[in-house]
Amino acid sequence: MPQQSIKAFVFDVYGTLFDVHSVGDNCEKMYPGKGTEISKTWREKQIQYSNLHQLMGNYQTFLTVTKEALRYAVKQHGEQLDQNSEKELINSYLHLVTYPEVKEVLSQIQNKKIAVFSNGSHDMLDPLIKESEISSLIHQLISVDEIKQFKPTVASYDYALQQLGVQREEVLFMSSNGWDISGAKNYGFQTAWINRKNLPVEELNLEPNSIYQNLQGILEWKD
Repeated sequence: MPQQSIKAFVFDVYGTLFDVHSVGDNCEKMYPGKGTEISKTWREKQIQYSNLHQLMGNYQTFLTVTKEALRYAVKQHGEQLDQNSEKELINSYLHLVTYPEVKEVLSQIQNKKIAVFSNGSHDMLDPLIKESEISSLIHQLISVDEIKQFKPTVASYDYALQQLGVQREEVLFMSSNGWDISGAKNYGFQTAWINRKNLPVEELNLEPNSIYQNLQGILEWKD
């Protein structure tokens, strides 16, 4: 059940506020008939490579990780990637589309602290937010690049809490990524899983406080 002590609404970015698969149109334009699958593999490898770099103690910015993941995805699907194509596809990550309900929901919770907390490095995150329709509705941008610890490490969420200046139980953390919700719940944040794909809860004994199909559901936490 929603708690009435929330002071900070903290959002993951990719897949939560912005549709990462909106890059699929550009992928399809360059690789007809394979755009959707390349986009899917790109996202999967992006997450996997973030985890691998973290585990290997070899931190790279999310921009580097995104390039690595794209190169792999294109190769996996039997295509070639030249410098111009890579530049254009990476640039599309700076112009992702927000989900339909995002702007309206954010506009209704402006009485709380609104932050984004992302694995995205500032060279990707800042232009994305700045050029989006929700730029004026975000009060604080927090990137793991500032501490070089990818989510879902405990250190990453602890850093975010320090930047927010509230108590951990006063944070409602929202993500569409089950692994991110598990990490935030493990740290002690209250969590709302934005389960856009109707997936099962991760089997980690870290149940989210709430589950919603989209961000509209979080409005019951706003008072």
